[in-house]
Amino acid sequence: MSKISSDQVRSIVSQLFKEAQEAKRGFLETVELQINLKNYDTKKDKRFSGQIKIGTVTKPKLSVCVFADQQHCDEATKIGAEFMDIEALKKIGPKNKKAIKKLSKKYDAFLASESILRQVPKLLGPGLNKVGKFPTLLTHSEDMASKINDVKSTVKFQLKKVLCLAVAVGHIELTEREVATNIIQSINFLVSLLKKGWQNIKTLYVKTSMGPSHRVY
Repeated sequence: MSKISSDQVRSIVSQLFKEAQEAKRGFLETVELQINLKNYDTKKDKRFSGQIKIGTVTKPKLSVCVFADQQHCDEATKIGAEFMDIEALKKIGPKNKKAIKKLSKKYDAFLASESILRQVPKLLGPGLNKVGKFPTLLTHSEDMASKINDVKSTVKFQLKKVLCLAVAVGHIELTEREVATNIIQSINFLVSLLKKGWQNIKTLYVKTSMGPSHRVY
Protein backbone atom coordinates (compact mmCIF):
# COMPACT_ATOMS: atom_id res chain seq x y z
CA MET A 1 0.00 0.00 0.00
CA SER A 2 1.57 3.29 -1.10
CA LYS A 3 1.62 6.09 1.44
CA ILE A 4 2.05 8.82 -1.15
CA SER A 5 -0.51 9.97 -3.67
CA SER A 6 0.22 10.56 -7.34
CA ASP A 7 -1.38 14.03 -7.08
CA GLN A 8 1.02 14.98 -4.31
CA VAL A 9 4.04 13.78 -6.33
CA ARG A 10 2.80 15.57 -9.46
CA SER A 11 2.42 18.88 -7.67
CA ILE A 12 5.98 18.59 -6.26
CA VAL A 13 7.37 17.72 -9.72
CA SER A 14 5.51 20.70 -11.17
CA GLN A 15 7.23 22.93 -8.58
CA LEU A 16 10.65 21.38 -9.40
CA PHE A 17 10.20 22.08 -13.12
CA LYS A 18 9.08 25.65 -12.43
CA GLU A 19 12.17 26.32 -10.29
CA ALA A 20 14.48 24.71 -12.88
CA GLN A 21 13.00 26.84 -15.69
CA GLU A 22 13.30 30.04 -13.68
CA ALA A 23 16.93 29.30 -12.77
CA LYS A 24 17.85 28.18 -16.34
CA ARG A 25 21.17 26.48 -15.62
CA GLY A 26 23.46 25.76 -18.52
CA PHE A 27 23.29 21.95 -18.29
CA LEU A 28 20.71 19.18 -18.15
CA GLU A 29 19.61 18.84 -14.53
CA THR A 30 18.89 15.40 -13.14
CA VAL A 31 15.94 14.76 -10.84
CA GLU A 32 17.11 12.88 -7.79
CA LEU A 33 15.22 10.89 -5.17
CA GLN A 34 16.86 11.12 -1.73
CA ILE A 35 16.00 8.47 0.83
CA ASN A 36 16.64 8.35 4.57
CA LEU A 37 15.98 5.01 6.24
CA LYS A 38 15.26 4.11 9.87
CA ASN A 39 15.07 0.96 12.04
CA TYR A 40 17.84 -0.60 9.99
CA ASP A 41 21.11 -1.90 11.36
CA THR A 42 23.59 -2.03 8.48
CA LYS A 43 25.87 -4.31 10.53
CA LYS A 44 23.22 -6.91 11.44
CA ASP A 45 20.43 -6.62 8.88
CA LYS A 46 20.93 -7.95 5.36
CA ARG A 47 22.00 -5.13 3.08
CA PHE A 48 19.56 -5.00 0.20
CA SER A 49 20.37 -4.47 -3.43
CA GLY A 50 17.94 -4.32 -6.33
CA GLN A 51 17.25 -2.55 -9.58
CA ILE A 52 14.21 -1.60 -11.59
CA LYS A 53 13.97 -0.57 -15.23
CA ILE A 54 11.63 2.37 -15.64
CA GLY A 55 9.94 3.75 -18.74
CA THR A 56 12.37 6.55 -19.62
CA VAL A 57 16.10 7.21 -19.67
CA THR A 58 16.96 8.65 -16.26
CA LYS A 59 20.63 9.40 -16.89
CA PRO A 60 21.30 10.36 -20.53
CA LYS A 61 24.96 11.17 -19.81
CA LEU A 62 25.66 7.88 -18.03
CA SER A 63 28.85 6.36 -19.43
CA VAL A 64 28.80 2.67 -20.31
CA CYS A 65 31.70 0.46 -21.39
CA VAL A 66 31.32 -2.94 -23.05
CA PHE A 67 33.81 -5.75 -22.32
CA ALA A 68 33.48 -7.12 -25.82
CA ASP A 69 34.21 -10.29 -27.76
CA GLN A 70 35.03 -9.87 -31.49
CA GLN A 71 31.40 -9.68 -32.63
CA HIS A 72 30.56 -7.08 -29.99
CA CYS A 73 33.77 -5.10 -30.79
CA ASP A 74 32.49 -4.75 -34.36
CA GLU A 75 29.00 -3.76 -33.20
CA ALA A 76 30.37 -1.23 -30.70
CA THR A 77 32.58 0.34 -33.39
CA LYS A 78 29.55 0.63 -35.67
CA ILE A 79 27.36 2.45 -33.10
CA GLY A 80 30.16 4.45 -31.48
CA ALA A 81 29.92 2.69 -28.09
CA GLU A 82 32.96 2.52 -25.80
CA PHE A 83 34.43 -0.98 -25.44
CA MET A 84 37.45 -2.97 -24.28
CA ASP A 85 38.47 -6.33 -25.72
CA ILE A 86 39.89 -9.22 -23.70
CA GLU A 87 43.50 -8.18 -24.46
CA ALA A 88 42.88 -4.73 -22.94
CA LEU A 89 41.43 -6.37 -19.81
CA LYS A 90 44.37 -8.78 -19.55
CA LYS A 91 46.74 -5.79 -19.66
CA ILE A 92 45.11 -4.38 -16.52
CA GLY A 93 45.26 -7.68 -14.59
CA PRO A 94 43.58 -8.58 -11.27
CA LYS A 95 46.42 -7.26 -9.06
CA ASN A 96 46.52 -3.74 -10.47
CA LYS A 97 44.13 -2.16 -7.96
CA LYS A 98 44.96 1.39 -9.05
CA ALA A 99 44.03 0.73 -12.70
CA ILE A 100 40.85 -1.17 -11.72
CA LYS A 101 39.80 1.73 -9.48
CA LYS A 102 40.48 4.19 -12.31
CA LEU A 103 38.38 2.06 -14.69
CA SER A 104 35.48 1.89 -12.19
CA LYS A 105 35.59 5.69 -11.81
CA LYS A 106 35.78 6.36 -15.55
CA TYR A 107 32.52 4.52 -16.33
CA ASP A 108 29.19 4.45 -14.55
CA ALA A 109 28.25 0.95 -15.74
CA PHE A 110 29.59 -2.03 -17.67
CA LEU A 111 28.19 -4.64 -20.05
CA ALA A 112 30.03 -7.81 -21.01
CA SER A 113 29.83 -10.47 -23.72
CA GLU A 114 29.00 -13.91 -22.31
CA SER A 115 32.45 -15.41 -22.95
CA ILE A 116 34.12 -12.49 -21.14
CA LEU A 117 31.62 -12.09 -18.28
CA ARG A 118 32.62 -15.49 -16.86
CA GLN A 119 36.27 -14.39 -16.81
CA VAL A 120 35.80 -10.93 -15.23
CA PRO A 121 36.64 -12.09 -11.66
CA LYS A 122 39.82 -13.75 -12.96
CA LEU A 123 40.75 -10.81 -15.23
CA LEU A 124 39.98 -7.92 -12.87
CA GLY A 125 39.55 -9.43 -9.40
CA PRO A 126 36.66 -8.33 -7.13
CA GLY A 127 37.16 -4.57 -7.64
CA LEU A 128 34.12 -3.84 -9.83
CA ASN A 129 31.88 -6.01 -7.68
CA LYS A 130 32.95 -4.11 -4.54
CA VAL A 131 31.77 -0.80 -6.00
CA GLY A 132 28.50 -2.29 -7.29
CA LYS A 133 29.54 -2.11 -10.96
CA PHE A 134 29.89 -5.77 -11.91
CA PRO A 135 29.06 -6.01 -15.65
CA THR A 136 25.60 -6.95 -16.92
CA LEU A 137 25.38 -9.73 -19.51
CA LEU A 138 25.07 -8.68 -23.16
CA THR A 139 24.10 -11.58 -25.44
CA HIS A 140 24.48 -11.72 -29.22
CA SER A 141 20.70 -11.81 -29.69
CA GLU A 142 20.33 -8.41 -27.94
CA ASP A 143 20.71 -5.07 -29.66
CA MET A 144 23.67 -3.28 -28.07
CA ALA A 145 22.25 0.25 -28.41
CA SER A 146 18.95 -0.84 -26.80
CA LYS A 147 20.79 -2.60 -23.98
CA ILE A 148 22.85 0.54 -23.27
CA ASN A 149 19.59 2.50 -23.18
CA ASP A 150 18.18 -0.04 -20.72
CA VAL A 151 21.15 0.60 -18.42
CA LYS A 152 20.46 4.34 -18.65
CA SER A 153 16.83 3.66 -17.66
CA THR A 154 17.66 1.53 -14.63
CA VAL A 155 17.31 2.76 -11.06
CA LYS A 156 19.58 0.84 -8.71
CA PHE A 157 19.17 0.73 -4.93
CA GLN A 158 22.07 -0.58 -2.91
CA LEU A 159 22.41 -0.15 0.83
CA LYS A 160 25.97 0.41 1.98
CA LYS A 161 27.13 1.47 5.45
CA VAL A 162 24.94 4.54 5.81
CA LEU A 163 21.16 4.91 5.93
CA CYS A 164 20.96 7.53 3.17
CA LEU A 165 20.54 6.73 -0.52
CA ALA A 166 20.23 8.96 -3.56
CA VAL A 167 19.20 7.79 -7.05
CA ALA A 168 18.52 9.55 -10.35
CA VAL A 169 14.88 9.12 -11.40
CA GLY A 170 14.74 11.42 -14.43
CA HIS A 171 15.83 14.77 -15.83
CA ILE A 172 14.12 18.05 -16.68
CA GLU A 173 13.78 17.39 -20.40
CA LEU A 174 11.26 14.63 -19.67
CA THR A 175 7.60 15.57 -19.14
CA GLU A 176 6.35 16.26 -15.61
CA ARG A 177 4.12 13.20 -15.90
CA GLU A 178 7.05 10.93 -16.85
CA VAL A 179 9.16 12.15 -13.92
CA ALA A 180 6.25 11.74 -11.47
CA THR A 181 5.63 8.17 -12.73
CA ASN A 182 9.35 7.36 -12.38
CA ILE A 183 9.39 8.66 -8.79
CA ILE A 184 6.34 6.61 -7.77
CA GLN A 185 7.64 3.43 -9.47
CA SER A 186 11.06 3.84 -7.83
CA ILE A 187 9.62 4.45 -4.35
CA ASN A 188 7.25 1.48 -4.55
CA PHE A 189 10.08 -0.77 -5.71
CA LEU A 190 12.36 0.45 -2.89
CA VAL A 191 9.62 -0.24 -0.31
CA SER A 192 9.32 -3.82 -1.68
CA LEU A 193 13.07 -4.34 -0.98
CA LEU A 194 12.86 -3.17 2.63
CA LYS A 195 12.48 -5.63 5.48
CA LYS A 196 9.61 -3.72 7.11
CA GLY A 197 8.41 -1.82 4.05
CA TRP A 198 7.23 1.72 4.81
CA GLN A 199 8.25 1.36 8.48
CA ASN A 200 11.87 1.53 7.34
CA ILE A 201 11.38 4.85 5.53
CA LYS A 202 12.20 7.93 7.56
CA THR A 203 12.00 10.62 4.87
CA LEU A 204 11.84 10.92 1.08
CA TYR A 205 12.87 14.06 -0.80
CA VAL A 206 13.14 14.93 -4.48
CA LYS A 207 15.31 17.64 -5.98
CA THR A 208 16.95 18.70 -9.23
CA SER A 209 20.78 18.79 -9.44
CA MET A 210 21.03 22.40 -8.24
CA GLY A 211 17.54 23.07 -6.89
CA PRO A 212 16.13 22.91 -3.35
CA SER A 213 14.83 19.65 -1.83
CA HIS A 214 11.09 18.96 -1.59
CA ARG A 215 9.79 16.50 0.93
CA VAL A 216 7.56 13.77 -0.47
CA TYR A 217 7.22 11.71 2.73
